[in-house]
Amino acid sequence: MVVKEAVVGVSARHAHLSQEDLEKLFGEGYELEPLRDLSYKGVFAAKETVSIKTEKGVMENIRVLGPVRKQTQIELARTDCFKLGIKPPVRESGKLADSAPVTLIGPKGEIELPEGAIIAARHIHIGLDTLEEWGKESGDTVKVRVGGERGVVFDNVVLRGAGQGIHTELHLDTDEANAALLNTGDKVEVILEG
Repeated sequence: MVVKEAVVGVSARHAHLSQEDLEKLFGEGYELEPLRDLSYKGVFAAKETVSIKTEKGVMENIRVLGPVRKQTQIELARTDCFKLGIKPPVRESGKLADSAPVTLIGPKGEIELPEGAIIAARHIHIGLDTLEEWGKESGDTVKVRVGGERGVVFDNVVLRGAGQGIHTELHLDTDEANAALLNTGDKVEVILEG
């Protein structure tokens, strides 16, 4: 068995907006204002938040992440979905066909998304150089072992390669992290074979 290491990044519910949808929600020509940088260059939590509305309820203060994307996407934990009464699929980012519909509300308007809400598949952001060192390709899956009182093995963790020299970071949603008593910055073992 080959074991490597990754750092945990806990991903709370958030929204990625297209420029068109950003302007519908916040006004013509609007640009996101960075609040804090995230772990990858150029990616940030914005000061802006939106609300999500469904037939069952409303969830407020959903943080928008920047920069803008080609397509609007909402990432939720399963417990969020219970409150909203929706059943989005578990998906890799950007794979939104037949995902859950929601309405987004901003200070200047609202938009109905016929699809766009997902539960993000657990994944590891990894540099292409590290992928090569590990003998893996982007899109391959691995297992991740967590020790401690609530030790667990996460299966079907997708490797998402990009760039060179990127640190290796496991992204879990809040439900997954809470189940294993994990916090951002904790270290876990990545099982490559065996």
